[in-house]
Amino acid sequence: MKSKEFFNKYIEVFLKQNSVLNLISKNDEKFLWEKHIFDSLAIEHFFNKYQTGKTLLDFGTGGGFPSVPVALSYPELDVYALDSIQKKINAIDNIKSELNITNLHTHCGRVENFVQQFDIVTSRAVASLDKITDYAMPKLKNDGYFVAYKSIKAKEEIAEAKNILKKHKAEVIDIIEYDLPLEENHTRNLIVIRRS
Repeated sequence: MKSKEFFNKYIEVFLKQNSVLNLISKNDEKFLWEKHIFDSLAIEHFFNKYQTGKTLLDFGTGGGFPSVPVALSYPELDVYALDSIQKKINAIDNIKSELNITNLHTHCGRVENFVQQFDIVTSRAVASLDKITDYAMPKLKNDGYFVAYKSIKAKEEIAEAKNILKKHKAEVIDIIEYDLPLEENHTRNLIVIRRS
């Protein structure tokens, strides 16, 4: 994982955008690295176990998590940041242009109207697993992976998504647990799903 220093310029540019647009709460600004950037970069655990692919769609990207930290860390990966709120996409565009992130592509719209398919689809803090799986599976290439960023309640969400997984002939192939570098215990999970 890239060091915090690697992201210093990004942090500075992000905070400038946040002061205008409120992409994350003011309280969260002091935990930008721990709660948002470090969390976004947890996808490294997935990349270490599975092939990376060449294209990644992050839908419901919000303030650009995980899309922007992932694009910065993996310049060989084409990262698509999708959100239905134009002002969030504008903020990501400003960050992209200020940091010259050439492998980051932005799109304002709803995921169900996006026609392209990808090697990897990610979603973080968007909705329950059954909902996001329903959106994600049609956007995956045949041998693609859906990586959902989830809380400690991952297993409960998987149980609730049983019918949606069946509908898309998909299965959970891995749950990768990791901790955020915070004083209180903050365990997170990457749920890895692919078509069976």
